[in-house]
Amino acid sequence: MSSIHINYMIDNHSLFIQLLLFVILQFQHFTSLSNLGYYRVLLIMVMLWTPFQSYAYKNIFLLAGQSNMSGRGGVINGSWTGYIPPECRSQPSILRLNAELMWEVACEPLHRDIDNNKTCGVGPGMSFANYVLEKDSNIGVIGLVPCAFGGSFISDWRQGSPLYDRLMKRSKAALEDGGEIRALLWYQGESDTKKEEDAELYKKRIEEFFNAVRTNLSLPNLPIIQVALASGIGAYFDIVREAQLAVKLPNVITVDAKGLQLLNDDPVHLSTPGQVRLGKMMADAFLYFN
Repeated sequence: MSSIHINYMIDNHSLFIQLLLFVILQFQHFTSLSNLGYYRVLLIMVMLWTPFQSYAYKNIFLLAGQSNMSGRGGVINGSWTGYIPPECRSQPSILRLNAELMWEVACEPLHRDIDNNKTCGVGPGMSFANYVLEKDSNIGVIGLVPCAFGGSFISDWRQGSPLYDRLMKRSKAALEDGGEIRALLWYQGESDTKKEEDAELYKKRIEEFFNAVRTNLSLPNLPIIQVALASGIGAYFDIVREAQLAVKLPNVITVDAKGLQLLNDDPVHLSTPGQVRLGKMMADAFLYFN
């Protein structure tokens, strides 16, 4: 399934035109059957429209941060093994907004065309989506919007920066076909452990970022699920973790990744099992909001 990229062209106007033409043709064919033909055409239209209509409304989740949100699970020596655990399986009710701003059935790696400086592997997004669906079968369609970028600092996400502007552009594009942004999933901070100044300013900068996102999306109560670091690059790891755990903004839940399994010979990135577990932890946090 991971090699299949099915574009669901969720364009309700073009779909409606296609269905209307179909109905007209069917009506011409069945006119000799009087009312029987008319009702048969209506039945066919409803059968065809229903699955497309179900994709019109999406529960949208923004995925942002750096490489552990992009996913490096299963990446060995710069290459992804291609292994997808069952917890990260694809299914038609989990969509992904690709780099061309089109919805498609989601599959790993979610960030393959978004964080394209490095090889992407398994991240927490698919595990999150599958677990939410498992626990809440009535939620409907989930739309994942990958926006993370490996190696980024929190300062790279300040309002008006290229990464921030891309996040806003993709967030607003995700809403065009119908849906609601349900939460921001955020995992970032490893880069900010390298310099003391960045670590000391982390709490101020992350709160400014969260507030800006809510303001620019006109979602003052947007649930935000942030991850407290499992690992760091520099000597100021503890300062950044303490800053993350100290965030007390309303509707912000911090999930602690410390202790989750890392890749062999990689002290920074979560392994595939670690990412699967993190996705479930973030799903539990989201379900707590609801």
